[in-house]
Amino acid sequence: MSSSDIFIGETIGTALLILLGGGVCAAVTLKASKARNAGWLAITFGWGFAVLTAVYTSAPLSGAHLNPAVTLGIAIKDDDWSHVGVYWAGQLLGAMIGAALVWVAYYGQFHAHLTDKEVVGGPGAQTTSAKAVEAQEKGAGPVLGVFSTGPEIRNAVQNLATEIIGTVVLVLAVLTQGLNDSGKGLGTIGALITALVVVSIGLSLGGPTGYAINPARDLGPRIVHALLPLPNKGGSDWSYAWIPVAGPLIGGALAAGIYNVAFA
Repeated sequence: MSSSDIFIGETIGTALLILLGGGVCAAVTLKASKARNAGWLAITFGWGFAVLTAVYTSAPLSGAHLNPAVTLGIAIKDDDWSHVGVYWAGQLLGAMIGAALVWVAYYGQFHAHLTDKEVVGGPGAQTTSAKAVEAQEKGAGPVLGVFSTGPEIRNAVQNLATEIIGTVVLVLAVLTQGLNDSGKGLGTIGALITALVVVSIGLSLGGPTGYAINPARDLGPRIVHALLPLPNKGGSDWSYAWIPVAGPLIGGALAAGIYNVAFA
């Protein structure tokens, strides 16, 4: 695989991943969406199908890593770091493109949600508007969950541990049974296995933090949230942003270490 193929494949694949994964979050969250309040099952299966679509689309070009933690795990497993930077660059760019496309697809719903007094506060709202606005500016705004993850209980040690554990499960599954014949990415059966693993992680381990398990998936859309001209969007919760980056990278490295000790 050439560097250009890797970059293009990872950009397209990660954009599809975030478009469909972020799209299901938007569908469930935003007012005037037909899927509003569809629940956690819709989100977990939506993300699983997003992985499946993105992997099958990008695998011929790049092997479909779509996740810096997966790229790191494969690099440690093979002791080959030659294309890590190219993979990571494509993944981050693709995640930002995918997040921007979610905004385009749900433009009217974002506007309706973020101008609703029940959501952002104001005269006639049932919440204390000044307090709600202050919290949104300092922490997570009312639609940040469409773009990025956040904890239900803010405890840095627990949140980091949750992201590490979830990513170990994902990357170990990829390394043990998901790679194609070249060992550089996901094969046909591996794509299906990985999608089902992502659903399983979401159902079993997603409750505490929203299961980023992918630094690009969280950081790219968080940057887009900060840049987009969304009314009353509130803060992007940058004080938490390091956890869904560091946790998955640590988890990916640990999974590669487990693989090299137990399976290699």
